[in-house]
Amino acid sequence: MHVIIIGPAHPLRGGGITTFNERLARQFQNEGHHTSIYSFSLQYPGFLFPGKSQFTDEPAPKDLDIHTRINSVNPLNWLLVGNEIKKRRPDIIIVRYWIPLMGPCLGTILRIIKKNKHTRIICIADNIVPHEKRFGDKPFTRYFIKPVDAFITMSEKVLADLRSFTTKKALLVPHPLYDNFGEKISKELARKQLAIGNEQKIILFFGFIRKYKGLDILLDAIKIVKDSTLPIANCQLLIAGEFYDDPKLYNEQIDRLGIRNNLILHTDFIPDSEVKNYLCAADVVIQPYRNATQSGVTPLAYHFEVPMIVTNVGGLPAMVPDNKVGLVAEPTAASLAEKIIEYFDKGENHFLPHLLEEKKKFSWTKMLESILEVANSK
Repeated sequence: MHVIIIGPAHPLRGGGITTFNERLARQFQNEGHHTSIYSFSLQYPGFLFPGKSQFTDEPAPKDLDIHTRINSVNPLNWLLVGNEIKKRRPDIIIVRYWIPLMGPCLGTILRIIKKNKHTRIICIADNIVPHEKRFGDKPFTRYFIKPVDAFITMSEKVLADLRSFTTKKALLVPHPLYDNFGEKISKELARKQLAIGNEQKIILFFGFIRKYKGLDILLDAIKIVKDSTLPIANCQLLIAGEFYDDPKLYNEQIDRLGIRNNLILHTDFIPDSEVKNYLCAADVVIQPYRNATQSGVTPLAYHFEVPMIVTNVGGLPAMVPDNKVGLVAEPTAASLAEKIIEYFDKGENHFLPHLLEEKKKFSWTKMLESILEVANSK
């Protein structure tokens, strides 16, 4: 089949969505489908982008056909791209939807493509209702949804949100594992790369730092653990990811709590080539989110076989069975501190057998089969 994926790809530093799109393209190629990606020449205007740069310095993947075409704010571009793809007559379009800001752009492109009376349009919806609400969210999302034929969601929360907009065909499919960051390496080697001692207990917070991810709650929890009389009181929180919020607020909180000596701060963008060092150096990955749909950090932790502590929000607990793959806390400092202490009391070996068994469920083959299933349904 001829498949086109519409969404972020190299050279954009789109984090999990970029990684997902490129890995999905490879899965389609591996199974014999002609596949390309249409990405953004301009994804966000500079004043709307919270990070330092939208682009990566890493080399382009040589095995992928990536067209850097879409300008998210230029309606003339939407017409040109829509007509270009319409003429190519792909069998399937897979379009990512993660923020309503993209609704006018993507909705227009998809309407033009549908005029070829051939292409089936499948949306992989990361979010329907955004984490941070803005004016226009609902009308932009409705505009986007109309030309879509069917949907894939990766959490019950997103599926429920989708149902408030449409009754179109939708499947819930677990987020596949990110297996394209290399193989697991030893904890000793990973820590050597990061100049971290082997004797330290390391809790990893990984990914872009945004309000909804609850890093401030976690910092309060670290203070509680630090003030305990338990051996785990000197644990280290490794924060790996770029600030998408004002770092001053977090630095003031760290100094106010007096926990700077309990932190290892790597708050620049983490390139793909270094991801495995952070995951493999950790004793446990923690996701202290205030709200969530699903998280790309969870499949990373599964791939590198690191147990998790997650909060009881959105789709996180469904992917991290409590007291098996990890522990589920409430999104409060006291609950997170309690689960950190409980985790190290039980030890990694309590969780690893369950994690290795659960890991088998999250395959790219299942994602591809589900896309084809909804594409072929009428």
